[in-house]
Amino acid sequence: MAVLVASRKSLIQRKGTLEATREILERLEAHRRAAGQFMVTSNMRGSSAEEVAERILTQPSLSGLQGPTISPVFCKSDGIVTVAYYSMVICVPKMAINKSIRRLRTDRRQTYIYDEETPRWPELLSKLGL
Repeated sequence: MAVLVASRKSLIQRKGTLEATREILERLEAHRRAAGQFMVTSNMRGSSAEEVAERILTQPSLSGLQGPTISPVFCKSDGIVTVAYYSMVICVPKMAINKSIRRLRTDRRQTYIYDEETPRWPELLSKLGL
């Protein structure tokens, strides 16, 4: 919790004080709203940003706060710059991050910031004899 104390007289009369107060309030509110949200980034194959957006938006849990941010990923192959991947960024609630990552992994047309399987998982299973 935060408390902001200000003088009404100063807010009205002192140049720049009201604007500075607005900036402080915006930052506090943005920080409060962001608590419990995580950004997830995934590079996805697709023919266009719109096609990738359509795939993502069919899954409500991957829609983010207002929808995904999708940007082209430029690759150079044989001296030619092409776009074969699109970077997709969404905000998801902390409680839904694992579900969102599992949903993204089911789409085999993408690469991940998260590996398909963490290298430590098989190691753990081996140590458990499973």
